[in-house]
Amino acid sequence: MKRFSFLMILALLAVTLQAQTQVERIEMLEDEPGRPMTFEDMYDLGRLSDPQVSPDGSTILYVVTYYSLETNKSNSDIYAVDLTGENARRLTTDPASDRNPRWSPDGESIAFVSSRENGSQIWTMTPDGTGKRRLTDISTGIDAFVWTPDGAHFLYSSAVFADCADDACNRERLAAREADPVKARLIDRLPYRVWNSWKDDRYSHVFAIPSAGGIPVELTPGAYDTPPIDIGGHQDFVASPDGKEVAYVKNTDEMVAASTNNDIWLVGIDGSNARCITTANRGNDNQPVYSPDGKYIAYRSMARAGYEADKYDLKIFERASGRTWTLTEGVDRSVDEILWTADSKRLLFTAQDGPYKSLFDVPVQGGDVLRVLKGVLELQYTHMDTVKTIELGTYRHDFRLHPDGETLVFLGERMNYPAEVMSIKYDGQAISDIRQLTTTNAAVLEQLAMHAPENFTFKSFDGKDVQGWILVPPDFDPSKKYPMIYLVHGGPQGVWSDNFHYRWNLELFASPGFVVAAVNCRGSVGFGQEFTDGVNGDWGGAPYKDLMKGLDHILANYPFVDKDRIGAAGASYGGYMMNWFLGNTDRFKAIFCHAGVYDLWSMYGATEELWFPEWEFEGTPWKNPKMYDRWSPSRLAAKFKTPTYVSHGQLDFRVPVTQGMQLFTALQRQGVESHFLYFPDEGHLVLRPRNAQLWYREFHDWFRKKLMP
Repeated sequence: MKRFSFLMILALLAVTLQAQTQVERIEMLEDEPGRPMTFEDMYDLGRLSDPQVSPDGSTILYVVTYYSLETNKSNSDIYAVDLTGENARRLTTDPASDRNPRWSPDGESIAFVSSRENGSQIWTMTPDGTGKRRLTDISTGIDAFVWTPDGAHFLYSSAVFADCADDACNRERLAAREADPVKARLIDRLPYRVWNSWKDDRYSHVFAIPSAGGIPVELTPGAYDTPPIDIGGHQDFVASPDGKEVAYVKNTDEMVAASTNNDIWLVGIDGSNARCITTANRGNDNQPVYSPDGKYIAYRSMARAGYEADKYDLKIFERASGRTWTLTEGVDRSVDEILWTADSKRLLFTAQDGPYKSLFDVPVQGGDVLRVLKGVLELQYTHMDTVKTIELGTYRHDFRLHPDGETLVFLGERMNYPAEVMSIKYDGQAISDIRQLTTTNAAVLEQLAMHAPENFTFKSFDGKDVQGWILVPPDFDPSKKYPMIYLVHGGPQGVWSDNFHYRWNLELFASPGFVVAAVNCRGSVGFGQEFTDGVNGDWGGAPYKDLMKGLDHILANYPFVDKDRIGAAGASYGGYMMNWFLGNTDRFKAIFCHAGVYDLWSMYGATEELWFPEWEFEGTPWKNPKMYDRWSPSRLAAKFKTPTYVSHGQLDFRVPVTQGMQLFTALQRQGVESHFLYFPDEGHLVLRPRNAQLWYREFHDWFRKKLMP
């Protein structure tokens, strides 16, 4: 058993910020109160993603996505910034989406995916953004791609017909399907829908194509998906350092809809000698990462078959011997991102760690696991001879290792601060030289007042510690009483993190004058696997008790919360809990339920992800009917009295729209005040800008009406 050393190496050094605009923005936030954030403000923010460090270490590429209420669409472009934080510039300006930027191994060009011509294709440009040209013309389009480390090939994924031998066949088949006036579907296997789209007879396959141009070679043939249809890793196909081998992930079980058995496979760059290296494990294996010296493959692995929220361990496969070992047996956290150090002797990985995202360090042969970074990171800077402090992002992700072997580039955010590109130095001993490299959203943020959330912990019904957040409105006065919205997250194996969430944004929920509380009840990830497992087979049990105890704690410790003006809201499993509240408590004056599970029997028959209910409720409804009956809110419909707002999308195949319809019918039939917001063009999430604008407006108006009389 490895020792999990909760050693937090935070030797923070005072540094002077390079960008004067950053100092000016900080000063304005400190000196001026600002105004409450509106939905339009949130949609003016650029959403950063996918930082990529150049081979010479001088430049960071990143993607910024903006959403337009005018066009009702989003658009992504590629930007660059110097490692010093200076000279931020935009490299693409086309109205079409440009994304997935990747440096060539020699640093002489940048490849990216663009939809500007012939669908999504691979394009290249020079490092200054000039010389753009299209390299591929694949009829089924490019979903994602990577360079091979030798620069000789691109690996790309695309949804193709499994029985087509070449792109000409795919092109002909697509044209025939488009021309056919009959749109009926003949279905003979599960799953036939995934998330928010129909799954026909196409499968995601990985191809290798020469980077200089040529004929693609299919590396993953057959009626299987790579990347897998669900519960995959951050990158599920990658080439070895010498470019001769490809590691990828697929599930070959007969009933994929009821299986989490994703496996790691290897194949030659020419498509030869495909073999599986994780046959012994029936749980989920994904995210292979080759060591720089080519000796090892690191990957994530779950032990329990059929359970999508089991703990991810970090495993090592030694290529020469075929030996496999585990590095995180004693770490009660689930591995997320994986990075190798330049010498291939150690690995860094991220994990949800309470409500934060932490960085860890472990030797490749095993040993103590060190927590390198957790929680609030403070940056000190000098302005006008005065040392000041700002709290940088506590939720850090998308880590990239700089060629110097010490600098880490990443995205950092907080609940009151959207993601920006940041960097730190880590020499294996201490963290230093903390920098924020981009200030994409300074012009918007300087106008707004957004409080940082307060982290609290309480003892639940069984003595377990449970964590939560409380957020006060912009014009908060502790001597006053405020209405409160009590949030429940989805999953149920989800978490309320200290991050800037665009679909359930706590700052925006609070902006009209609400206190917002969010409790990480049983089932939440990041608090140990036993705590996560606490929801299994107990959906309305321990989590509900945690939430009620959390509400008691808030009312006892935060006198500015008006106990007579409390509403509740949640989506997915959070929506399930709204329905459970309806049948079990009258503590809330109003409820908002989005995409919530209402009837477990009918949910099972219509959802596409069968392993999920079969694990959570210990079998199918016909094999374990008592479990489905016990935890189904529909069985308590006669008790529903609380005014409820229901919203749901037609394209939600995870929690089908009929769940919301059944809930609304039960409320209306019994004369309970209720409304139903139906989106014919949305899935489980509300993503179109104007739909999201309507959703937030209805959310605020509903709680204003019920909690602010």
